[in-house]
Amino acid sequence: MLRILVLSTLFPDASRPNFGIFVERQTRALAARDGVEVQVVAPRGVPPFPLDRHPRYAALAALPLREDWHGLPVHRPRFLNLPGTGGRLHAGMLSRALRPMLADLRRSFPFDVISAEFFFPDGPAAVALGGTFDVPVSIKARGSDIHQWTRRPAIARQIVRAGRQADGLLSVSLALRDDMIALGMPGDRTRCIVTGVDLTRFAPRDRAAAKQRFGVDAPLVASVGALIPLKGHDLLIDAVARLPGVHLAIAGHGPEAARLAARIEAQGCSDRIRLLGALPPEQVADLLAAADVMALASASEGLANVWLEALASGTPVVIPDVGGARQVVTSPAAGRIVDRTPETIAAGIADLLAAPPASAAVRRLAEPFTWAANSERLHRHLARLVTARHGT
Repeated sequence: MLRILVLSTLFPDASRPNFGIFVERQTRALAARDGVEVQVVAPRGVPPFPLDRHPRYAALAALPLREDWHGLPVHRPRFLNLPGTGGRLHAGMLSRALRPMLADLRRSFPFDVISAEFFFPDGPAAVALGGTFDVPVSIKARGSDIHQWTRRPAIARQIVRAGRQADGLLSVSLALRDDMIALGMPGDRTRCIVTGVDLTRFAPRDRAAAKQRFGVDAPLVASVGALIPLKGHDLLIDAVARLPGVHLAIAGHGPEAARLAARIEAQGCSDRIRLLGALPPEQVADLLAAADVMALASASEGLANVWLEALASGTPVVIPDVGGARQVVTSPAAGRIVDRTPETIAAGIADLLAAPPASAAVRRLAEPFTWAANSERLHRHLARLVTARHGT
């Protein structure tokens, strides 16, 4: 029996059901494998009283310390999030909070390995805890943890140090693996294990009928992603504004919502470009099946789950050459890789609308990316680390 402790600050909860949902899906697939037992530690960074009562943190502070989340045992300990520190103390505070909690958990769940599912603050904390409990540590990079957090020198040093000390490293794309090595992490300990996609939930459907659910009877472009500058939704809005009669539906929430709404209004496109807000996974699947094209203009990615979800839905993608884009767009049926400009994004969308690939051909490109394949590779990776540490 391989007992795996999954450590992830990126994990869904009642207040954020879509937050890190890909970590949940990966973990559920891993837990379903024979010879594997998993428990999840999903820490919450909460400021001290009375700031923990602020609307930004109140829902997090109210979460239970332990619960069953879709069949997974999930622990939700708090760690101290000190405002004004820019996150540089997160890893130290996280390891300090988890050490007594894990010592207690270890009596009933003697975990063999720690699998950290986001590089910061999870990775440095996992390395410290692995030393305390004499278990190997794996850290997975997903994209923004490498591309964004390393812009802060104090945090970049913690990330690189953890990468060098961890027993094994994972990336979600080959390009992200190259970025990790360029930062000074060991290439011989870094493997690429791409994400998975639920091929049952995301599948081709009657596109015209699916469009009716969103009140659209015209060419439809879908985009799914947090409303933050990194995702480039403003570029996508400007691109679709150049395409008369084409509709755009953006699913996601975030601090850019008001600015993007104003941009849509300024473009005079409120009748055909809409912000849908956050959608549950079932409605995201409906949207991707309804769309003729899925477009995302991210400045950086690891390997975005929505790229694969779109392909599984029979919907081609228009994306920039970031992260694992070239691992996904491997043929014209998959879509187009374009520059991050409204003009080239619009051209890519127009090209696919003029000559749409067959849904079945698009779907076939997603079929190798299953959660079963993902979990099998992850299982092997973690088992190797345990064997290397203990020789059994």
